[in-house]
Amino acid sequence: MPKNARVTIFYGPYESCGAVEHRTFRLQGLQAALSARGIQCVLVESRERNVVELVVNEELVFSCHIKQLQFGGDGKLDPVCEEAVTAVEAAY
Repeated sequence: MPKNARVTIFYGPYESCGAVEHRTFRLQGLQAALSARGIQCVLVESRERNVVELVVNEELVFSCHIKQLQFGGDGKLDPVCEEAVTAVEAAY
């Protein structure tokens, strides 16, 4: 893994409690898992509803529905989070 490894996380708004907004609560585990492996995360709001996309070197390496990620946590027990981290590591 390069020392300055960086992934851009594009995330769209999703509905919660009747309101559609950009929220980062479901991204906390993903951020923690990537940071634990020395990967810097940059969060960017997108217009695509319910979507999370991980981009490495301008290449899309992983995409999923935002509600597939577990709410909060450290990402260790989230299988979708682990799949995303594996995809990012494979990109390097």
